[in-house]
Amino acid sequence: MGLDVLVVAPHPDDAELGMGGTICRMLDDGLRVGVLDLTDGEPTPRGSPEIRGRETAAATDALGLPWREQLGLPNRRLRATLAARAELAAVIRREHPRWLFAPYWVDAHPDHVAATRLTEAARFWAKLTKTDIPGTPFHPERIFYYSCVHLRVVRMPAFVVDISSTWDRKWQSLRCYESQLPAEGPQPTVLDRVDAAAAWWGSTINTVRGEPFFSREPIGLRGFGELF
Repeated sequence: MGLDVLVVAPHPDDAELGMGGTICRMLDDGLRVGVLDLTDGEPTPRGSPEIRGRETAAATDALGLPWREQLGLPNRRLRATLAARAELAAVIRREHPRWLFAPYWVDAHPDHVAATRLTEAARFWAKLTKTDIPGTPFHPERIFYYSCVHLRVVRMPAFVVDISSTWDRKWQSLRCYESQLPAEGPQPTVLDRVDAAAAWWGSTINTVRGEPFFSREPIGLRGFGELF
């Protein structure tokens, strides 16, 4: 049947950090959501491929995700190469997602910037005819961008999603990544900053928790029933 939404993440934990609450809201609304991790995230100081694999599986269960794959591209050396573009385009052609999500296009982490360039290029390539990319041509309607934790700059989002009802599930998924997001350590921890940011973004729309999203393209509305 394919996916409604494909979230492209440079590393395991990026999807949860950037839009874990929104993923849960989408699932609650009956959307078919998948996460594609471009790399396994290793090496890291406290991790290993085996540890990261167990953590990712636990986080996937915490979110209730029915679909998650890994593309197997190199961590720390992620590049938007032609070969990688074809691999991602093949996934898009196989799963036919209506909407793509990628990291915000300005980031301190080179892998995140490369992931966004790769996603944008693969979206275009996925629609090409007369190509050796597997699958039938397909072009996702929209690409949106989620916020990551490395760049401490506040950008004006295109919209903010209320995740008050799904915050606990997002938090549970983040706690699965013990090797990357330890609860103890220099203050504030990454988890402290994620908590504070979600509360602040929620306050901008008069809710308890929120997640910001960005768009390079105009967003159309057919009505105002969902605005608040």
